[in-house]
Amino acid sequence: MNIFDHYRQRYEAAKDEEFTLQEFLTTCRQDRSAYANAAERLLMAIGEPVMVDTAQEPRLSRLFSNRVIARYPAFEEFYGMEDAIEQIVSYLKHAAQGLEEKKQILYLLGPVGGGKSSLAERLKSLMQLVPIYVLSANGERSPVNDHPFCLFNPQEDAQILEKEYGIPRRYLGTIMSPWAAKRLHEFGGDITKFRVVKVWPSILQQIAIAKTEPGDENNQDISALVGKVDIRKLEHYAQNDPDAYGYSGALCRANQGSWSLSRCLKHR
Repeated sequence: MNIFDHYRQRYEAAKDEEFTLQEFLTTCRQDRSAYANAAERLLMAIGEPVMVDTAQEPRLSRLFSNRVIARYPAFEEFYGMEDAIEQIVSYLKHAAQGLEEKKQILYLLGPVGGGKSSLAERLKSLMQLVPIYVLSANGERSPVNDHPFCLFNPQEDAQILEKEYGIPRRYLGTIMSPWAAKRLHEFGGDITKFRVVKVWPSILQQIAIAKTEPGDENNQDISALVGKVDIRKLEHYAQNDPDAYGYSGALCRANQGSWSLSRCLKHR
């Protein structure tokens, strides 16, 4: 295979795929990654570690005091950072289980040139390896990457979904965005009119991956995080209409994925 065929094949494999809601639920029965949260998908991309007994290697034994350490192939280029990487993986495991870490932000603290940005970039790169599933309506994909489960009520629908499709109750409870709520109202409550799109996270296209650069006290704007009303759309929609809003903020784009903020303590 030459480089052109290889590139074309990779491009075709990364194309979006559209399903009906029924097809998506059937997929959930067979593939748990269809409803896995961001931490779980990141753990899937990282993979299992290789355990190394440093007591068997004189050079490593001096660095790690004869401990057994875990080395992850996904981070093989990060030498001497095994402890930091293990802490990151531990955080992800707890977040994947729905524990307190699920509500916390992973904060990398260290000296200049310590590899913080490189680790963050590697995590974002790994996030691209597992696809996400996003609601779509009338050929338009949700601007905030709504997961299909946002349509269901945990109290009303959890028992049926678990019985028919084997979906654990803890994965329900995602809040529906104003965009999805408007479409649901337009469809008269008929959720079968929604479509589900299988999308691959992308750093270049800012799909489920986003980054916010620090500003200063004079020009820091919250719209960089949450978006703002799109003035161009006010000609067609009321100011409080969900379609008049520009979901361009980093938190909107990074839903179901990862968001990074560099030098967040640089300014007050």
